[in-house]
Amino acid sequence: MRQRVTAVLVARNGSDTLERTLSALKAQTRAPDVVVAVNAGSQDSSEAILAAFGPTRLTALPPKVPMTFGAAVGHAVGAEQSEDPEAEWLWLLAHDSAPRPEALERLLAAVEIAPSVAVAGPKIMDWSRPDVITDFGQSMTSLGASVSLVQGELDQAQHDVSEDVLGVAATGMLVRRSVFEQLGGFDPGLPGIDSGLDLCVRARLAGHRVIVVPAAKVSSIGVPEVLENEELSPARRARLARVAQLHRRLVYAPAPAVPLHWLSLLPLALLRSFWHLLAKRPGRIPGEFAAAFAAAFDGRVAGARRNLARGKRLGWSAIAPLRVTVAEVRERRGQAREAFSSSGVTVDDPRIGYLGGGGLWVAVFATIAGVIMFMPLLGAQAVMGGGLLPLSPTIGELWSNVGVGWREIGTGFFGPADPFAAVLAVIGSLTFWNPSLSILALHVLALPLASATAWFAARRLTRSPWIPLIASVLWAVAPPFVASLMSGHLGAVISHILLPWFVLALLKGARSISASAGATLLFAVIAACTPVLAPSLVVGWIAWMVVNPRSIPRLIGVPVLAVVLFAPLAIEQFLRGTPLALLADPGAPTIAGATSGWHLALLSPSEGLGGWVDAMSRLSLSGPAAHILVAVLLAPIAVLALLSLMLPGTRRSVPALAVALLGLVTAVAGSRVMVTGLGDTAVPIWPGSGLSLFWLGLLGAVVVALEGLAAADRRGRLAGVAGVVASVAVLAVAMPQLLAVHLGTAHIHASDGRLVPAVVDAEARTSPQIGTLVLTPTAEGALLAKLQRGTGATLDSQSTLASTAQELTSDEETLAELAGNLASRGDYEPQADFERLFIGFVVLAEGESSEHAATAVAQRTSDSLDGRADVTAVGQTDVGLLWRVTERPSAEPEARVGNLDSFEGRLVLGVQGGVALVVLLLAVPTRRQAKPRMQTLDEGPATTFDEDLDD
Repeated sequence: MRQRVTAVLVARNGSDTLERTLSALKAQTRAPDVVVAVNAGSQDSSEAILAAFGPTRLTALPPKVPMTFGAAVGHAVGAEQSEDPEAEWLWLLAHDSAPRPEALERLLAAVEIAPSVAVAGPKIMDWSRPDVITDFGQSMTSLGASVSLVQGELDQAQHDVSEDVLGVAATGMLVRRSVFEQLGGFDPGLPGIDSGLDLCVRARLAGHRVIVVPAAKVSSIGVPEVLENEELSPARRARLARVAQLHRRLVYAPAPAVPLHWLSLLPLALLRSFWHLLAKRPGRIPGEFAAAFAAAFDGRVAGARRNLARGKRLGWSAIAPLRVTVAEVRERRGQAREAFSSSGVTVDDPRIGYLGGGGLWVAVFATIAGVIMFMPLLGAQAVMGGGLLPLSPTIGELWSNVGVGWREIGTGFFGPADPFAAVLAVIGSLTFWNPSLSILALHVLALPLASATAWFAARRLTRSPWIPLIASVLWAVAPPFVASLMSGHLGAVISHILLPWFVLALLKGARSISASAGATLLFAVIAACTPVLAPSLVVGWIAWMVVNPRSIPRLIGVPVLAVVLFAPLAIEQFLRGTPLALLADPGAPTIAGATSGWHLALLSPSEGLGGWVDAMSRLSLSGPAAHILVAVLLAPIAVLALLSLMLPGTRRSVPALAVALLGLVTAVAGSRVMVTGLGDTAVPIWPGSGLSLFWLGLLGAVVVALEGLAAADRRGRLAGVAGVVASVAVLAVAMPQLLAVHLGTAHIHASDGRLVPAVVDAEARTSPQIGTLVLTPTAEGALLAKLQRGTGATLDSQSTLASTAQELTSDEETLAELAGNLASRGDYEPQADFERLFIGFVVLAEGESSEHAATAVAQRTSDSLDGRADVTAVGQTDVGLLWRVTERPSAEPEARVGNLDSFEGRLVLGVQGGVALVVLLLAVPTRRQAKPRMQTLDEGPATTFDEDLDD
């Protein structure tokens, strides 16, 4: 009996490809008997093209019918009656399905000799590359994920021996009409993808065979079920595949397992989202939840289950041999990776290694230099001085100062912590037995860490093996960096170390999700340590997106973590009316001394030009001599930076010098912004962090200039000499600061970790809330009053909300009144204030100033306290003179609200921790490999129930 063929051609906005498809259909060596063309709501000229072709029947899909391939085929088949469905075959084509001339003839030849075959599928070839297979047979894993058996492979007849498969694509499918009608056509619950596979699975369960015909070939662009002319994005394809998989899972599962599957939808979405984070596919996470919700409220599952049961004749074990095991999935992925890696595609250009290029040796010498620099500090329990204080003694206390809770600083208040507290908590946890020890270790290792980050960043800009070495030396001994180390500005130190790493991550983030997440993490840490750099980082981030618009999806989230960390603090500062206070330096406020624009241009963040003014004065040379000397020593850097504009590589030197200008502006502006107060003294923002950014830009220009000189001079002697001279000169500029700890000119010093006298420290062990009033004379003749609780305010307990407060609270006014009256003789009775503030001790600290005014204030205060009966002198301590309150306060303060004791605190910690965890998971590198153009397998294994239980 002659087989009758009805070709069903579905078109939707396919005018660009439809003419090629129709020409291919007309050129068939075995022409179809009937051609039914369906216009699925096209807005272009598709309908006119179909009409001009002259099909047997041209129909339009009614508006109420879904505009999908399956619905269009069902509509066409339902409208066309058949006299003998057993002898009729349906050939399903889309507007982008161009069959080779012999395709239909080969398909019919295959099914005519095998009566048990109900569905036959051709070899689907790439539309623009006819020798590449895009689909040739489909299957499922034991967990229900659809798998394309062949995808993205060059057609070399390597798969031409296979015939029986679990499923085939809907494109080019030849299906017996009687079977198609018995199965109820395509599942309307699968409008996006897998409808062909599902139809074949149901055909198999009904007792029919499904085969592929290697000799029949059809060229196609995209997924026929979605009727689009272009390749789907990975995220959209993954979402459609997941929607289809979940729908099929609910349809295929035994009835008792359906409720369990339904309840597992959201938990599985969470688990798979976590997996996508690890696999650096964050774009697929929204699709996971969209698919889960779509499946949870899928009203077509019940009808699909009834349709399946109606046609089912065999158990699931009948198709088990045709399924793909998880082991086979892994093997296929491994083969795909191996094939891609052997294709000659490399991930990165081969460059020098850290060890082979000498970077490790620079770090070793820098470590030795760090040990020598801080030799007097080695063995100490903590480092103090300048902006440094010890950290909390335990990990629990360290992390309790993160988030929103009671801030035990001064008289105390409830509010959000600085993001810097989280950075300190992480650093302190590295030496959990003594958190303060991590700060000492950071100082010793600061130089080698800085040299390492600079080496890797410079390696990105040059292929020369020695230029990164010059860059690492120049960055490690940068004058503003060493000044920050010696003045106790820990935030500026950390930012200096991380800035090159951030630039490197941002550059790579244009093409890597992992690098972009790394830039997000580094952006947050740098902003937390030095908020004044945040505006400059934002400018650089926006500029990089402008020049790389195609990378915006990867780069757009770089500031997200910083925004989340700063949000509680920003809200508080805006409510106060002090938004500029967000730029304040975190940590202990310290006066570094005013500096001029010329000092900043000479890379000195404070007066004294990094110790050179004092050094010259000892040689009986005037101040200008120091300025001239430093300017001469920095001249090689300035010359090289300007030369970078005249040598090859200007395209890279201009952005570097723009960064330098941005850093200098940040340093100058920051040194003029007074947002922090220390007593009655306004403290500017430390300009050292801005100067680090200034130096980073200059260093980038120097690297470009050295490479240009090396290219111009084939022997490379001129560039080598210039690099060495610049390094030695900068080392000379930093030398007084590098020796500052040994010379006694550094602000930092070794400490045993105690902030209060030993007597107070012992008392605080049993009464942690006991207060100590610390009075410090100033050079202006004033008296600075601070309230220390327990063992004293640590570095992680400091808050910019306290240091930038514009008004005194009632407790602070009481404290000021108490301090003033204790420093003067009179009939003032302080016991009520001692009781209110729970103060048990008074300390008259030794001020750093030896001015006459400070000495007079100290003497007057000491005499007044000695003459009072309500305090008892204890004596001299390592902190200062100590008095004990005679009548110890009895009213212990109420328990303070911790960061987990309030809903607000738990919410902030949950949100910040969740975002940080997501960024960290994305930033952690997995395996190093390039992303192939086409992947053989797209769907990863999922933890779920097994459909094989359905017998």
